[in-house]
Amino acid sequence: MKKTKISTWLHHKIKSRVPKKKKVLVGISGGVDSSVCAILLLKAGYEVEGVFAKVWQPDFVECTWRDEMKDAMRVCARLNIPFHFIDLEQEYKAHVGDYMIYEYQHGRTPNPDVMCNTHIKFGFLYEYALKHNFDYVATGHYARNIDGILHRGLDTEKDQSYFLWNVPQIKFERILFPVGELQKKDVRTIAKKHKLFTSEKKDSQGLCFIGPVDMKSFLKNLFTTTTGRVLDMNGQIIGSHEGAQLYTVGERHGFVIDPQFKKTYGDALYVISKDIDQNTITVNTAPSVVHKIILRDIHEFEKIQEGEYEIQSRYRQKPLQAHVHYEGALLILTLTDQNQFIAEGQSIVIYRGERCIAGGIVSKVVY
Repeated sequence: MKKTKISTWLHHKIKSRVPKKKKVLVGISGGVDSSVCAILLLKAGYEVEGVFAKVWQPDFVECTWRDEMKDAMRVCARLNIPFHFIDLEQEYKAHVGDYMIYEYQHGRTPNPDVMCNTHIKFGFLYEYALKHNFDYVATGHYARNIDGILHRGLDTEKDQSYFLWNVPQIKFERILFPVGELQKKDVRTIAKKHKLFTSEKKDSQGLCFIGPVDMKSFLKNLFTTTTGRVLDMNGQIIGSHEGAQLYTVGERHGFVIDPQFKKTYGDALYVISKDIDQNTITVNTAPSVVHKIILRDIHEFEKIQEGEYEIQSRYRQKPLQAHVHYEGALLILTLTDQNQFIAEGQSIVIYRGERCIAGGIVSKVVY
């Protein structure tokens, strides 16, 4: 009996010295990127589990979350990893949906995917992982976490670091982006090699989790809009539009020019400004050239020193050169490259090479 107790004690003592596998919770969307994310982590020796988050979809949008959840479950079953389900519908509506609606109503151009990453994937989902004793959270983003600093993904066509600028830096200690080191074609090859149905599945498009939608139709179902006047640079009424909240600076479509003015202005007219209170939009034959951008809600990965940086105002946009400096609490970006299509409410990310330095939201544009 004594010998048995000693043997048992030795067994547990030796076992306790063997390093435990690190546990990773992978956000499984049912797509190829998150599938391969899980594969890469399993190959690297992690203990991997998958999680699918249910989020808000308006009643008028085709319900797709059940199909996506089934695909996520199929992936987890194929990889023989546990599957978690978390209902974040109310949280998504409050932190992403309502934010988007409010911003559009007030004439700004928001980025809901940025808020989805901040509040949902690396907010509530991240906290769920910590609560359940996971060491890391991983997603299929094409981005890289190098020493706690956000970097661009190696696939320049798929780089998604733009959407991640607002994730608190302290959380990067527990975040993994395995596919950020790969090209998209290699991701599909890996999925095919492991006989995953996701290898041929099309990439998701449109709003985060909601999918492809026509933005004007989408917004008209969420709040009331009324037709208004289209003005030229002299304030002359030359046409009509569906509601000033539905347009963004630089847009060329969705408004009607009266026939008598078409000969004068032609078909190529750009929205250069809008007045939400008066419900008017002003158009011109050429877009206004942006000179300066003032940012609010700034998040720095490292302290910004005055100097020249690359900036990006849209996903997959070619980076622009800008001189960046602080004036008090305001971050001022003076563009070296000309750009016409920057609107209030958009996210701007500041880079030095592949390294993400900071990000913020456009508070004001100076032409």
